[in-house]
Amino acid sequence: MTKQMMVGCVPIGGGAPVTIQSMTNTNTAEVEATVMQIRRLQSAGCEIVRVAVPDKASAFAIGTIRERIDIPLVADIHFDYKLALESIAAGADKVRLNPGNIGGEDRVKVVAAACRTKGIPIRIGVNGGSLEKQILAKYGGVTPEGLVESALGHVALLNRFDFDDIIISLKSSNVPITMAAYRLMSERTHYPLHLGVTEAGTMKMGTLKSAVGIGGLLALGIGDTFRVTLTADPVEEVYVARDILKAAGLRREGPELIACPTCGRTKIDLIPLAQEVERRLETVNKPITVAVMGCAVNGPGEAAAADVGIAGGDGVGLLFSRGEIIKRVPQEALVEELFALIDALP
Repeated sequence: MTKQMMVGCVPIGGGAPVTIQSMTNTNTAEVEATVMQIRRLQSAGCEIVRVAVPDKASAFAIGTIRERIDIPLVADIHFDYKLALESIAAGADKVRLNPGNIGGEDRVKVVAAACRTKGIPIRIGVNGGSLEKQILAKYGGVTPEGLVESALGHVALLNRFDFDDIIISLKSSNVPITMAAYRLMSERTHYPLHLGVTEAGTMKMGTLKSAVGIGGLLALGIGDTFRVTLTADPVEEVYVARDILKAAGLRREGPELIACPTCGRTKIDLIPLAQEVERRLETVNKPITVAVMGCAVNGPGEAAAADVGIAGGDGVGLLFSRGEIIKRVPQEALVEELFALIDALP
């Protein structure tokens, strides 16, 4: 089990629930726009939010933003250690940085001391695109071993300055490399791991790469917090993250839809039927499993674990619950009968 630490009021690691993170894409210095986006992210299910701090105006805005939001705020720092110090003083709940790119060890020492005084953790963010030249030369490119070596070097530097509230991320745009790096790190350290596949892409491919990389690791019991990165509205990142947690069996919030892929036995237009059920389930908050099946073969028996479900037939479909047929229903009434049954569930 990993070490537990607090990011604001949210526990990370040590058996705490895996948390969803995202990052704003507004100009952080534009407080109103940034706060509005953070509130949208929180409404979607984001539990920790990160903002870029590229300049003094952004660092100074941290305090005002923090006062106006209800989830922990992380300051993302590159190169300038003074921006880290300003963000810490302003009230950031965590700092994300690469200790190797903010200058000499004296600067790392000052940042570590400020975080220790405030009681806030540092996330060491190692990316495949920013590995040290000597590590790239040693391993012949970006490798899991290189990512881990880089991160552990930064950990050792912070430890040297008596700082140990550390969260680690090892991101690459390559899914197998990313997964192997996190698996290796999980065997070598007790620090909480922040999962992610960096530069994952647009909605389609970014979702797939994140589901495989992040979801695969979570299913193995690796990871304490994560961000899905998409070239899209950040709110979409949160929706995908929630689905990944549900698919990995780590969250049970709202309904889960299961549906068969159709085959030559299907006597009903199943695809639009499943799409309609999925759309209507968006307004349902009950933690239930709903099945939409194409025929009696893949109906109540195959979906016996579903709380409720429907199975298409030849003119007449089945309404069932936990594998037991409740009644036969005309196909045109299947969806209405299904949602009447859902409404009746406690």
